[in-house]
Amino acid sequence: MFMKLMVNDNIFKVKLAVSHESIKKGMMFQDFDESFDGMYFIMPNTSNYCFWMKNCIIPLDVLIVNDNIIAKIHHNCPPCDTEQCVKYCGFGNKFIELPGGTCKTLGIKEGMDISFSLF
Repeated sequence: MFMKLMVNDNIFKVKLAVSHESIKKGMMFQDFDESFDGMYFIMPNTSNYCFWMKNCIIPLDVLIVNDNIIAKIHHNCPPCDTEQCVKYCGFGNKFIELPGGTCKTLGIKEGMDISFSLF
């Protein structure tokens, strides 16, 4: 399922991840293409979560969202192919993965609101 995600006048077509399996897989072994711009993870509850870039093929910006406010951004998180990957953590109930460098290029910062809708 795809959704439209708006951040600071920027619109992204994102894949929705809500199941345990889709959250765990994330961007493993895939790249963004014309069909989607990012991944949007809706977590089962608000908590401290950690993401890693295991088996990702490109660097990612990881946005941690709490109640539709960007709480933390991890910029240009590099791919990793071992079990010893760096973890990118934060407290929230939603996460967004965008191609690395997107936030800096578009001026997306912590404290900004996000909104979303179905296409």
